[in-house]
Amino acid sequence: MAKILIVEDNEMNRDMLSRRLERRGFAIVMAMDGQQGVEMTRSERPDLILMDMSLPVMDGWAATQAIKADPELSKIPVIALTAHAMAGDREKAMAAGCDDYDTKPIELPRLLEKIAKFLPDV
Repeated sequence: MAKILIVEDNEMNRDMLSRRLERRGFAIVMAMDGQQGVEMTRSERPDLILMDMSLPVMDGWAATQAIKADPELSKIPVIALTAHAMAGDREKAMAAGCDDYDTKPIELPRLLEKIAKFLPDV
């Protein structure tokens, strides 16, 4: 069972996404801010990270950079999630080290396709 870390400060978004992914057979761990996301990446070693970009304490850009700077964690795929679908956001996410990018509100079929690219054996 693949483990996905959801880093999301909005409780409703976290709950909805975690339930939908659990129903599809993923093990879910959650963090509420970027700093906790980095710490949980170290302790949980997820197979994939769904990273909100607008987070308290440490934003998703900085959290992704910290994860990708750690040689033990750098291979873990990070998919950026953002409600701010502005021109240049995708490029900014990729420059921070994200492996892919998706917009909110989440369209589950589209997100599952992106997850499947990184976790093909699921």
